[in-house]
Amino acid sequence: VQLQAFGGGLVQAGGSLRLSCAASGSSIRGYTVGWYRQAPGKQRELVATMTGAGRINYAEFVKERFTISRDNAKNTVDLQMNSLKPDDTAVFYCNTCKFGRNFWGQGTLVTVSS
Repeated sequence: VQLQAFGGGLVQAGGSLRLSCAASGSSIRGYTVGWYRQAPGKQRELVATMTGAGRINYAEFVKERFTISRDNAKNTVDLQMNSLKPDDTAVFYCNTCKFGRNFWGQGTLVTVSS
C-alpha cells in the first residue's frame, strides 16, 4: 500500500485546513486508517483513527475540532481541521495497518501562525 498525504500549508490560528490521503496499490477498505502528527522535537502522536467498521477515536486535544472521514470508493482518508492552534503545527502522516504491517504516507506539513 502506498499512501500520499497532501493538503498541508500555512494557516492563521483559528483557521481550517483539510488534509487528504490517497492510497494506491491496494484497497484500504475494511482496514483501520488514521492520522498522526509529529511536532518539532516531539514524538509522533495519534490524532484520529477510524476502523474498517467506522469506529472513530480522537486524541483528546483534537476532539470537536478535527473530523476524520474516509471514502472507500476513492480509497482516501481525509482530516478536516478547524479552529487550528499554533500547537497544532506539525507534520501530519496518514497510516493504515494491513496484513500486520503499518504503512505510512510521506507526511504533509501544517504550520499554524499566531
